[in-house]
Amino acid sequence: MLEVFLPMLVSFVIVLILGPICIPVLRRLKMGNTEREYIKEHKVKNGTPSMGGIMILIAFAIVGLYYAPKAPHIYPVVLLTLGFGVLGFVDDLLKALKKSSDGLKAWQKMLGQIGLTTCFAVYMVKFSDVSLELRIPVTGAFVDISWVAIALLYLAVLGTVNGANFTDGMDGLATSVTLAIAAFFGIASVQLYSDITPAIAAMIGALFGFLMFNVHPAKIFMGDTGSLALGAFVASCAYMLQMPIFIIIVAIIYLVEVLSVILQVGYFKLTHGKRIFRMAPIHHHYELGGWSEVKVVAVFTTVTIFLCVLAYYMV
Repeated sequence: MLEVFLPMLVSFVIVLILGPICIPVLRRLKMGNTEREYIKEHKVKNGTPSMGGIMILIAFAIVGLYYAPKAPHIYPVVLLTLGFGVLGFVDDLLKALKKSSDGLKAWQKMLGQIGLTTCFAVYMVKFSDVSLELRIPVTGAFVDISWVAIALLYLAVLGTVNGANFTDGMDGLATSVTLAIAAFFGIASVQLYSDITPAIAAMIGALFGFLMFNVHPAKIFMGDTGSLALGAFVASCAYMLQMPIFIIIVAIIYLVEVLSVILQVGYFKLTHGKRIFRMAPIHHHYELGGWSEVKVVAVFTTVTIFLCVLAYYMV
């Protein structure tokens, strides 16, 4: 149990220590958030420090890398998480410098994501002793889908990363949803005797710590630095446990957020200006419909917890 509670506690404490340090520094450096003008209630958030994902990444990396020499499967989880975190940091930095809600161009961000995913794919195929066979829910059987597994890896990683990114749009939303998902993979890791358990515990601790500053009204946002990293963390854990199919279940909120954006954009172009949702990602649809941020976060997190419990009985 020390492999669970000790890394969780240490990571939690590190973030609690970093919070009072990072928030004033980021505010002084004017690394504030720039909200779009579509939702009036969000205008008061302009200037709230962003890039808070740095706090999560520092705690996660310190604790994760401490355990990695004795648990080598932690390395790809930490490295992929940090890789996407760096990509998000560059995006956040450009947003802050330009005082705009737009950082990297879409093609630049996607190119970076594909490059990082390719590195992970090469590792899994050439160097990892973890097979790309898929664990099937309920049956526990493994299925080899040959070369299609590579295509699925790209879809799973890129979809999860962007799903987490779109989910990060309200105080505590991405943090709370990902916390539930991390808890599921943590329990699964313990049951399957995986050596990535300390890394998952470290992320859980870091998210709990960050939530102390990110809950509504947020004192700091994680930014793309955090959201892209969290998506990479979820995807890499799923692959190290041979459970990418379970992402569809436990991270359904990520999927719904992505699909809402794809459907909104596609329908808007096809109909020359009509919309399916009041606003996408879908959490803003509910917000514009009268739900408070707290209610949206509570409902989305509750749905995630319920599906994580369901998935637990499918392992």
